[in-house]
Amino acid sequence: MAEPIIEIRGLTKTFGQGEAAVHALEDVSLRIERGEIFGIIGLSGAGKSTLVRCMNLLERPTTGSVVVDGREMTGLTKPQLREARRSIGMIFQSFNLLMQRTALDNVTFPLELSGTPRERARQRARELLETVGLGDRAGAYPAQLSGGQKQRVAIARALATEPKVLLCDEATSALDPTTTLSILELLRELNRTLGVTVVIITHEMKVVERICHSVAILDGGVVAEQGRVEDIFRSPATKIGRQLVYPDGAPLEELKGARAVRIAFTGGSSYEPLIASLVMDCGVKVNILGADTRDVNGQAFGTMLLGLPEDGDEAARAVRYLRNQPNVTVEEVQIP
Repeated sequence: MAEPIIEIRGLTKTFGQGEAAVHALEDVSLRIERGEIFGIIGLSGAGKSTLVRCMNLLERPTTGSVVVDGREMTGLTKPQLREARRSIGMIFQSFNLLMQRTALDNVTFPLELSGTPRERARQRARELLETVGLGDRAGAYPAQLSGGQKQRVAIARALATEPKVLLCDEATSALDPTTTLSILELLRELNRTLGVTVVIITHEMKVVERICHSVAILDGGVVAEQGRVEDIFRSPATKIGRQLVYPDGAPLEELKGARAVRIAFTGGSSYEPLIASLVMDCGVKVNILGADTRDVNGQAFGTMLLGLPEDGDEAARAVRYLRNQPNVTVEEVQIP
């Protein structure tokens, strides 16, 4: 197995002491492969931001180890840590731009700190602004930019030192849905073209399903489950996993007296018209009583609750048809 670019082993982070101590993270272990997009998701207070800040030691773990690109971060001296952080870019929900500097000067800033000659730094900054689609806004100040443009400047700045890892702490939470999609597509393109490993902290499952390869679910400072995104969507193993993957379960208590089946999509093509095929092939009409499905890289995951016909033969025919379909599991539901 290839060496991961980030490996966290037994990480614990405690704030305060004694009875006032808060255990933000407890015995967290993660393995993030080089070149992947890795999502870390959980509800508010799950410890997501604390975890990502431990990766570059903005927060120092209480116990445990953090290895980034083969270097044990907790054992580095201050000069060594500063050097190591050059290979770890970071972007934030609030952008953290310098308001008195132009977009070009914001991107140049980390290069200035590293001692890069001024003209070389400005040339690099111009190239990066072109990369994120803001070549024509180099002279604009943050107050003159939209939220999405500010985040693009922040991404360009994070890439200035040619990092191997890009940490994104709720990077799209302050953006509208359309702008969020454009930023996620930009991150996916940077991952593809530059090979940079992207770690995304989010509370939105739609972000994970859009671009992540792997995901870890945090709950109360503990890793509840982790794995490939399609595997988690196919069969979430924990209560918090099911809550995040299927936030809107079908309200069975409102369907009293109905005979129904719950079908679970486990990775077939999103473009297969299952219900339409059922109607045409079997001549059986069903009602969609509830659904929570989504597309993950062209595959369908989620559940759907179908009301069956009152006629027993038609209902049985529909169930047989559904059970013969690939990438679908079927469970008959008795609703009192």
